This record gives sequence, structure tokens and C-alpha cells, in this order.
Amino acid sequence: MNQEPKIIGAIDIGTTKTVAIAGRKYPDGRIDILGLEKIASTGVKRGIITNVDETVTAIRQAVTALQNKLNIILTDVYVGMEGYTSRSFTNTCYKLINRGDEIKNFDIEQLHRDAHRVHTEAGEKIIHVIPQDYTVDTGMYEKNPVGMTGRRLEGHFHVVTVQTNACNNIEKCIQRAGLKLLGIILQSLASAHAVLSDDEREAGVVLVDIGGGATDVSLFYNGAVRYSATIPFGGNVVTTDVKEGCSLLLKQAEAIKIKFGSAMDNMSSEDVIISLPAIQGWEPKEISCKNLAFFIRARMEEIIDYILEHIKASGYYEKLGAGIVITGGGARLNHVSQLIKLRTGIDVRMGCPALLNNDTVSFDEMPAYATAVGLLICPTMYVPPKVEEQTLFVKEPVANKPEKVKEKKPKPGKKKENPDANSTGKPFFDRFKEAMGDLFNTNDTEM
Repeated sequence: MNQEPKIIGAIDIGTTKTVAIAGRKYPDGRIDILGLEKIASTGVKRGIITNVDETVTAIRQAVTALQNKLNIILTDVYVGMEGYTSRSFTNTCYKLINRGDEIKNFDIEQLHRDAHRVHTEAGEKIIHVIPQDYTVDTGMYEKNPVGMTGRRLEGHFHVVTVQTNACNNIEKCIQRAGLKLLGIILQSLASAHAVLSDDEREAGVVLVDIGGGATDVSLFYNGAVRYSATIPFGGNVVTTDVKEGCSLLLKQAEAIKIKFGSAMDNMSSEDVIISLPAIQGWEPKEISCKNLAFFIRARMEEIIDYILEHIKASGYYEKLGAGIVITGGGARLNHVSQLIKLRTGIDVRMGCPALLNNDTVSFDEMPAYATAVGLLICPTMYVPPKVEEQTLFVKEPVANKPEKVKEKKPKPGKKKENPDANSTGKPFFDRFKEAMGDLFNTNDTEM
């Protein structure tokens, strides 16, 4: 048995950046991050690929830079997908167990296969079917009912579907970049395994991944994902508001948002003035930090209100023992944790991938790489197995079986001859003529 660690790779295709990451996975499941590289994304909008050529170029550049840095070759990769086109719901399946039999692993696997057979909308495909828990004879929820005795086994699964075209475009880009796609994983689920602990997922926690083009929400309780959704606003919308509100260039708005921006305008001073270099022919522009925070807070409050609506819609608002964990590039905004707690009434903390260290990336940038790290941690959990239909009857080949001689069928319009037992085998009209000839033969008739 090969006990040597293997190199695994992943690609995080985001709205603002494309990240290539590589790690060393040991047989016991441990993972060491070897390194990562990022390239600015220009062909992606809200996590959806809008320009294949530009996306392929970004992937190639990121992978090439990583290979040259680590002196390795990446061939097979996992890819993260933003949830902008996703839809999630709970699917319940059941199976009857023979009286007196114990529940086996085969029964669990059959329920999992059945959970894939669910109606989807036109143009959708299933990418995740995640077990939540099981019940036996309407009893208590069980995480692993194998070995129990019962008549009715019921499984509850979290199903995630995405637009088929979005998946096809990702696969096309990976193939054109010279790589093999091992699986597509929802980015919010990958981020959750990079920054959440087992205790947090057990107690009840909401992961909020604030990306450049969208904000992903995933809710965990009793160790399993219970709810997932995507809000079509992210850090880019905040930057656009600053650009338009302060009459700046987009690159200027992004720079001052990161360096001087705050989600709490009451924590910013009007006396602090930001002086921006002038466009050629114009005077330098000055903006107060108070005004900058005002534009940022207005948009962030809108995003937070959407987050709160999804938490309440999940039905787990009162069960979040571990509160909210924020990650992603947008989580780096100053005082965003305080604003989220103020608007939701739930405790908030910043989530940073535990596997990263300061040698790989600075502490301030760690939340932006949560998805990339998570793609190396959780592929075996979320990449769906191939669903094969169970064959009920197998036709075995028979050796040395003589071939049957096919009978010639009569041509259309002609009836197959079927003479009776008293006939001589002659055609019907010949026999009829002979009979009539005997009847009117004058030589044999006596007067």
C-alpha cells in the first residue's frame, strides 16, 4: 500500500481574482499547503464566466506561476463555483427494511442514490446531495443508523443544483487550460470547511462569505449543512457606490475603501481627510473618512438585511449557538463585524483558514483565500459519486449455443400454404378442377 503523500490542486475562479493552490495530502487525511498564486479575473461577473478566453488565460497564468514557484506539475484540479446560479432544497427519501433485518451500509447508499432522482428545473443539474440525518421508524434523528433494527428508514438530504451552462463553461475553461476537472464544489461549502470548527457546525453557525460579486450564506446545525443561499451583492457593489458617490475612478474607489473605509460611519472622523492624486488637468480631490464610511455603510446594511432574511427563512435563527462567521475578501472591511452584530443581534467573528500561515500569505489577506484552502480539504465530502442504475436481471452469455435458422416469411399478398391431412399437397385450384372434372365426366355417367 502506497503511504507516500500526493500533490492535490484546486482553482478558485472568483469575480475579482483567480487563485491556483496546491497542497500535499497524507494518507491519514492531513494536508499541508505548499503555496498559492492569484491573478486578477476579467472574464467573470458574479461568479459566472462571461468571457471564456480571458478566464482560460487567467487560469493558465495562475497555474504556471504556481508550478514555477513550487517546481511541480499540476494536472488534476478541483474547482470552486459561486452560488449565484444555485438553488438548494431538502429532499427526503425512505426505504422499507425487511422485518428483523439490520440496517446496512447498502441501505444508506441506496437512499443516497435515490436522493439524486429528484425533479430539477429546465437547464439545471445537481452538483451536491449532502446527507443531513436519518430516522428509523419515525424515531429520533440519527447520523449513522447502520446496525439498528427497524421497518422504515428515512433519509434527509441537502440538494444543490446549478445552471448547466455555468458548469459547462467551467469545465470548458479547465480543459482549454490543459487541466483535468475532478469536480465542482460550491464555494460557500468549501469556505466553511476551511474556517469552521466541528464544534461550531454542531452548535449551529452561519458562514457568510463576502466575495467580490456575491455574498454566500451557509447554515450548519448538528454537524450538517441545513441551508444555503446567495445574495447578488458583494464587495464590487460597495466599490461602485463609493466611486459614484465620491466621483472617483474605480481603482481609486477600491484603494481607499480597503485602506480607509469603514462599515460604521459613527466610528469615522470628519477631521480625517483623504487626498487623492489628481487626474491630469484637474485639481487633487479630497474626501473625508466620514463621507466615505457613509456610502459604505448604506450598501453593507442592505447586504446584512438580506443575510438576516435568509437566516430567519431557514428556521434556525434561535439555534445558532456559535453565531455568524464572516470570511472572504469583503470581510476585511473595517468594522464590518460590528455592523453585522448590530443589525442581526448575533455574535460575529472573523474566519481565517487555519492551514495558512504568514509565510504563505499575510494575516490580513487570509479571509480572501478561504475558498481556495477549503477546496483542498473537502473534495471527498462534496464531489458526488457516479450514480449507476442497479441492474435487476443480468443476461449471461451461453457458450457454444447453435444458431437458429430463420424461417423465410411469405411475401406480402401471398398466403402461406397449409394443406390439410387429406390433401395431396397440390394447390387448391388444381384439386378443385380435378373434383369438378370427375363430377361432369359423361363417359362415367349412366343414363
